[in-house]
Amino acid sequence: MEQDIRAEGRGLPEVGAMARDVRRDRIGRVMAYEGGQVWLRPLAGGLEWTARPCDVRRVSLSESLSARVAEANRRSTGMR
Repeated sequence: MEQDIRAEGRGLPEVGAMARDVRRDRIGRVMAYEGGQVWLRPLAGGLEWTARPCDVRRVSLSESLSARVAEANRRSTGMR
C-alpha cells in the first residue's frame, strides 16, 4: 500500500500500469516501487529492469495502443 501512495504522490503510474522508461526508451508494466527504484517488466514478459522514478512517465493512450499492437504482432510471428 505504501508503494501506491508514493507513486500517487509523485504522479507516477500505479503498479500494473504501462509506463515509459525515457532513459532507455522502453515501455513496460510497473511491477513495484522498491528501494527508491521503479521495477518494470517488458510487456511480453521476461526480466524486469529498474528505472529511477524521474525517468518513468505515464504512457499516452496512443503509446499504449501502439505498444499493445507491436506486442501482438511479435507474438503472432513467434518473435520475442
